[in-house]
Amino acid sequence: MHRLFVAVRPPASHRAALLAIMAGVAGARWQSDAQLHLTLRFVGEVDRHRANDLVDALRLIRFTPFDVGVAGVGIFDRKGVVDTLWAGVEPRDPLASLHRKIDRACVAVGLPPEGRAYRPHITLARFGRGGGLLDPFLARHAALTSPPFAVDSFALFESHLGHDGASYHAIARFGAHVGEGDFQD
Repeated sequence: MHRLFVAVRPPASHRAALLAIMAGVAGARWQSDAQLHLTLRFVGEVDRHRANDLVDALRLIRFTPFDVGVAGVGIFDRKGVVDTLWAGVEPRDPLASLHRKIDRACVAVGLPPEGRAYRPHITLARFGRGGGLLDPFLARHAALTSPPFAVDSFALFESHLGHDGASYHAIARFGAHVGEGDFQD
């Protein structure tokens, strides 16, 4: 089985700027440079055949390139317990449009539709049960922004969970006008 997701990697300069603010929160498991990405659709675990079908479906997606930038920070929680600290990404509309196209491709190959509302973000840190005080970090970086960067491609990533967290590997890339790439076992 392969644990997959579809995402965009921000440019190195944007990742470096995000890495520079990652500090000062007790209990945070900060993301590494290799982990920083903008998720377009979580896929989950699929077998090799479904992964190949998904690559074929993603290859058919067409979109006009657009620019986005980092915009603020926030948190996700589960049942009132913070589990994720993130940097927002705007504008949301072109990302949401691309997300819908990717979701339709996933459904076309037999995956369930996305059940959660899509909120474009780049995860900065994850928390266990004992997350630290976040208010100072959120206040300090509330106005976080970046220059825009072009979204002219996206990739299908495989996630491998290990003792040091997850590692991600791009296994197929797709351009705005021409899909390319094959799933490799």
